[in-house]
Amino acid sequence: MNKTILIVDDSEFVRNYHAYILKQASFNVITAMDGSDGLEKLYTHACDLILTDINMARMDGYEFIRRVRAEPRYGELPIVIVSTESQSRDKLKGFEAGASLYLVKPCSPAMMVENLRLVLSTG
Repeated sequence: MNKTILIVDDSEFVRNYHAYILKQASFNVITAMDGSDGLEKLYTHACDLILTDINMARMDGYEFIRRVRAEPRYGELPIVIVSTESQSRDKLKGFEAGASLYLVKPCSPAMMVENLRLVLSTG
């Protein structure tokens, strides 16, 4: 059975681009336009991994991750950040919020898929 990934990003272009890459790699995909929408989708759809941006309206990625991690049923759900924020303080903040992995944009499609498969296999 194919794994399902929830993509949370406020850029429609990025959501569609990541969805295309992941569908080509045989993942099922659900998309959300920001953290608030991401929580709604998470509560109504089963997923195996979350791929999220940081800089988003209404609810940023850090707050989204903290809220996901506050729910005991999602304590082990892999969460991967993909962001243009590349400073070590940004990465630290992501890991402190509960991210499993932090990737910096732009990252190659092959690298993204490889990393997601790795996180899924160890999660």
